[in-house]
Amino acid sequence: MNVGFLGLGLIGASLACALRDRPEINKLIGYGHRSSTVDAALSLGIIDQAVEQPEYLLDCCDLVVIATPTLLAQQQMVQLVGIAESMESPPILTDVASVKGNLWRAVESMGLPSWPQYVVLGHPIAGSERSGVHAAKADLFVDHRVILTPHEGSSATAVQSVAKLWQWAGAEVISMPVELHDKVLAATSHLPHMLAYSLVDTLAQSDLSVDIFRYAAGGFRDFTRIASSDPVMWRDIALANKDELLRAIDSFSNGLSDLRAAIASSDGERMMTIFKRAKNSRDTFLVKQNAKKD
Repeated sequence: MNVGFLGLGLIGASLACALRDRPEINKLIGYGHRSSTVDAALSLGIIDQAVEQPEYLLDCCDLVVIATPTLLAQQQMVQLVGIAESMESPPILTDVASVKGNLWRAVESMGLPSWPQYVVLGHPIAGSERSGVHAAKADLFVDHRVILTPHEGSSATAVQSVAKLWQWAGAEVISMPVELHDKVLAATSHLPHMLAYSLVDTLAQSDLSVDIFRYAAGGFRDFTRIASSDPVMWRDIALANKDELLRAIDSFSNGLSDLRAAIASSDGERMMTIFKRAKNSRDTFLVKQNAKKD
């Protein structure tokens, strides 16, 4: 098949790299709004050819991956679906956005007779604090999960094709209701990024910021690594998943207030309860992760 990439950043370029030597792939075709990005993708052999407009991908591809930031992906999905609806045999459309509800609602609000059978929303649970085409890694998705949130109107063939694409890239594919996806990712991915950004920003504005960053140890570096992620991408994610993210922030704030109260009252027993519960939960998580690798 010919696979198109609308967006040649970390995720789109990495998926193209992962598919490069697959015998099932004929051509990898890309579009990027920066000519420098497109030129780099071509010179690095990430894509075989480029198109001048996003909609041109619909004419030359069997499957198109929208690999742009969440809010832009929403606009582009609506744009491409609007054009694809007039095609006799439209290509399969999928995406890699970290929030699914806003794309789901955007397609449903188009007033189409039914959900486009060729649309299958997806989200790879993989990434890096680095961004851009030069950060692409062919093994980025190996042993990582990709969550598909197909609509009941999505065709089984389209869902299977998208699943195979990710499996060829080395990922484990699972399906999940769109509402559950946004709740889970708000807690496990979106909230930690907000915490990392907030912590680094707060410390950077401290009178002791020079010494804080000079003497910070490995734990600080590891916890705050994700604060080096693309701000535009995470702004879009926060806005697109606002309601679920606010619930996650409120829940965390309540837990932090509980811990603060225990510290303020020198309640060592309460502190130990919180710490042990957290340790046990994380240890259990690690055991399950290691079992999965084995």
